[in-house]
Amino acid sequence: MGICSTTYGDLVCRGCKRFAHEIVQWNGYEAHQQQQIWSRLQSLRDEVVEHTLSVIDEATYDKQIQTPHLQNLTAMEQRYELVRHLAIRNVPLSAGGLQASTATNDALETLQSIDSEVYRRSLAHYERNFKIPL
Repeated sequence: MGICSTTYGDLVCRGCKRFAHEIVQWNGYEAHQQQQIWSRLQSLRDEVVEHTLSVIDEATYDKQIQTPHLQNLTAMEQRYELVRHLAIRNVPLSAGGLQASTATNDALETLQSIDSEVYRRSLAHYERNFKIPL
């Protein structure tokens, strides 16, 4: 995103969700180390998307994901990218054949909810694995 919240003291970046030490050491990591980090973050997002979004209209959903840039993505990546697309166009989730587990049909609100939950999970992962008790 280009604006890292770790600069302001966050232990986990609110944009990319990487840990502060990962951001500082990023250029020194081997490609496989960087890929492990992206895989961890992708798994977190996929879990959240799977619990947040469900397909309620298969025909509408299938029609929406028939674009070249969505074809090579996993099912959860497709759902996430479709929600992003709907939010940009200010179109409700139902227009993409989707429904959120929350009471909203607003794509932007759902996207923000997913982002917030991924951040919370990434922060919990950091605190569980890296935080040093006082």
